[in-house]
Amino acid sequence: MKKTFLLLCAVAALAACNQSKTTNSAQTDNKELAKVFNNYFEESLKLYPLNATFIGDNRYNDLLPNDGSVQFLTKAKAFYTDYLGQVKHFNRAELNEADQLSYDIFTYEAQLALDGFKHHFEYIPFNQFFALPITMGQLGSGSSAQPFKTVKDYNDWLKRASAFSIWADTAISNFNKGIKAGVVLPKALVIKAIPELEGLVTTDPAKSLFYGPITNLPKDFSDADKKQLTEAYKKAITTTITPTYKKLAGYLKTEYLQHARTTSGYSALPDGAAKYAYLVKQQTTTDKTPEEIYQIGLKEVSRIRGIMDSIKTSVGFKGDLKAFFEYMKTDPKFMPYKTPKQVLDAFEDIHKRMEPNLKKMFNHVPKTPFEIKQTEAFRAASASAEYNQGSADGSRPGIFYVPILDATKFNTTSGMESLFLHEAIPGHHYQISLTQENTSLPKFRRFDGNENAYVEGWALYCESLGKELGLYTDPYQYMGALGDEIHRAIRLVVDVAIHTKGMTREQAIKYMMDNEAISEQGATAEIERYMAIPGQALGYKMGALKIRELRNRYEKQLGSKFDLAEFHNQVLKDGSMPLAVFEAKMDAWAAKQ
Repeated sequence: MKKTFLLLCAVAALAACNQSKTTNSAQTDNKELAKVFNNYFEESLKLYPLNATFIGDNRYNDLLPNDGSVQFLTKAKAFYTDYLGQVKHFNRAELNEADQLSYDIFTYEAQLALDGFKHHFEYIPFNQFFALPITMGQLGSGSSAQPFKTVKDYNDWLKRASAFSIWADTAISNFNKGIKAGVVLPKALVIKAIPELEGLVTTDPAKSLFYGPITNLPKDFSDADKKQLTEAYKKAITTTITPTYKKLAGYLKTEYLQHARTTSGYSALPDGAAKYAYLVKQQTTTDKTPEEIYQIGLKEVSRIRGIMDSIKTSVGFKGDLKAFFEYMKTDPKFMPYKTPKQVLDAFEDIHKRMEPNLKKMFNHVPKTPFEIKQTEAFRAASASAEYNQGSADGSRPGIFYVPILDATKFNTTSGMESLFLHEAIPGHHYQISLTQENTSLPKFRRFDGNENAYVEGWALYCESLGKELGLYTDPYQYMGALGDEIHRAIRLVVDVAIHTKGMTREQAIKYMMDNEAISEQGATAEIERYMAIPGQALGYKMGALKIRELRNRYEKQLGSKFDLAEFHNQVLKDGSMPLAVFEAKMDAWAAKQ
């Protein structure tokens, strides 16, 4: 990939010396290609209207696609096929550098999307971790991306919610197709999904999560509008939303559960090895095999354990590493908080402490506002801390959500500093916001957060900047950061082992608890996540290792010419992309220094 890229640059440069006409076409943006990319992006928002809502484009807030239907899948496949053909019609060698990058990103992503259709992932339409029914709860609560500011906003949600029962019927039909094909969820995951759905069933519409927008009706609405919307929302909750959750929960409980499997991994499914290999490529955007990733994981676990041992010794702890983990998990001194506000304030304090050093390492920062919030109660029990992106125009801030079930049990050694660096600043908030704010990028790149290895790789790389940012001065906070890092290394081991080596859920939970400071409840939720969304957990470490490898390479290669703030700018300025394309782009930048 690298050689090809540099060779193409050289060919283009040589041609530029000889043909002024070629020079002009190579140096200017290709307007026809830009038009194709723009059409692709616009059409994709209509096809996937929830994506539009999450990026702050409100034109399709009333739509909910029946994305598991044969009709939708046929349409989606034709969409990618058509645009891939249109883009490949252009001669890559004649494009300028920016357009070549867009070409490489688009062709890689579109082909990957097309390759996925043959695996019938729609046979498992949702699980306990990744599910439209959960997303509907977030959107309909009024505390997420779906806006509730105008009467039209309120009516948009009613229309969107009205399509939920059709989506649910298709999901049940697909679950049934999966049963016939032998492609079913593990029992342990079905058992977790049922109470999530049941939790959204209520007999009193005013007590429903979906009544939130009515509780918070804008004061400037007329009395007539308030009355009409209140009635409409009560009716929608009573006749559509609640019955749909009841139907889904009932189906899983009384029909699907008896067909669910006792095995944990994809290797137990028909064509499971090919399905998993595809997901590994999709989530890591490399050509590394599951086995290569597994071996990298084993090496990383061993390396990080060595550093942890040295910290345990330096603080004078006498027991083994497992006992040290237990001490950090249970000693009351590591649980100083009384209220959720104190936990949120502690995260804000981390932000303030690192700000002076942040300015030295980043000379481009986002304009999008940033907030820290407690995760909503309805989903806190099964949620991890997370970042929800702001809107490109800055009207909706980026939000760092922290689940706090009981503030008095919130442990400071859980890696609060590294968590903030990853989910908030400079991790996801900088990366996503800077990309969205960069109007020079084609929209399909500005608003594409699908490159898991790049997006999560960047966030995990940011955790490694703690010491340079003036954090990790406390040995227990550094242990917490190493705990977060080893957690991502463990994922490489257990994700691959569950899905290719017959490792059971119980064995994976034990391996995780043996190698990091995590409770059985925490380890169980994590392992069940990897069972639910195979391969996704691999992107973090694979992406972070690649960014660190490139930084080390250029520090050696460029010596005094290496500028860390500019390196970070180059990593972030072009948005998320497959790691294979990213490395070629970065090598070309370094060659020019």
